[in-house]
Amino acid sequence: MPSPLEPTPPTRDLAGKVPFRDLLTFERALTRPVTLLIYWSGLGLIALIGFGLIGVAVGVALRGDGWEALLAVPAFVFGALLVTALALLWRGASEFYVAVFRIADELTAVRQRLDQLAEAPAPPLAPPVAPPVTTSAPAEPRPLRNQALKP
Repeated sequence: MPSPLEPTPPTRDLAGKVPFRDLLTFERALTRPVTLLIYWSGLGLIALIGFGLIGVAVGVALRGDGWEALLAVPAFVFGALLVTALALLWRGASEFYVAVFRIADELTAVRQRLDQLAEAPAPPLAPPVAPPVTTSAPAEPRPLRNQALKP
């Protein structure tokens, strides 16, 4: 049995890694879970806005007389369109956020690969190849331009 004064090694998960090490050393990004949390929170807020607008439209319809009751229909339609537009905009903003961080992850992977290639030893160079040896007689030198014109 180990002594209580002896430090115990950290427990390891199934992959042999120390738990939370990736999170504490920024080796793994948290953007996906955080983005999902922010996305669903934003959709919840947009749903609350939608329920509020529907409640206003129903309240105006119940309490109003004549024209006020008729104004509840356009308020309801406007509220539904506004909630739909907000949900689409929120989705687009979240997709953009994810795309930016995926680009950052890809650039990190490219940089790590380039670092690995820079650290790897260069392959050995092939020995220089000697020019082929010819056994025929050398060709006669060509006459210079001015010599060919002289008599």
